[in-house]
Amino acid sequence: MEWETRPKNPMGTPYKPEELERGEVPYTEDSLEVWYRWSLGRYLSKYLESLREGRILGRRCKSCGRVFVPPREVCHACFRTTDEWVDVGDTGRVNTAVVSYIAADRGRVDEPIIIAVIELEGASEGMGILHKLAGVTPEDVKSMRVFGMRVKAVWRPPEERTGSVNDILYFKPLEEVG
Repeated sequence: MEWETRPKNPMGTPYKPEELERGEVPYTEDSLEVWYRWSLGRYLSKYLESLREGRILGRRCKSCGRVFVPPREVCHACFRTTDEWVDVGDTGRVNTAVVSYIAADRGRVDEPIIIAVIELEGASEGMGILHKLAGVTPEDVKSMRVFGMRVKAVWRPPEERTGSVNDILYFKPLEEVG
């Protein structure tokens, strides 16, 4: 049975520009203050603490041997709790990369930033972190010369670290590009 009150346009009726200009569109202004706390949890907290110390930690599943970076409490292959912390080191390979003209604050930048997924050598295949890649050009990325390249983390000085992924300034090539 059809509803008799069903609207002809379920998306509503759009306002006309002249209605907006005449101020015939009702609206309400309000503000809301929200207070909240967010816990990183024990796994992410320990991971970030290790970054402040200049180390990258992962979690190993003894059942299947996978090492997760960033660490995970539960292995997504075995569906069981991971067993131990593993120092995976700060070297790896470029899995993929992109040339970006957009900064982290969404503003446009004049000099391109190269962002890469780095698969760390002590972690399982496909496990990596997204970070800046320095010492390569946009052309190196476009020509795919960076893919598979060995890289190493360049860290902030210890006194400047805060326990963030930004404690790693960028990754740099361990070998010549090309």
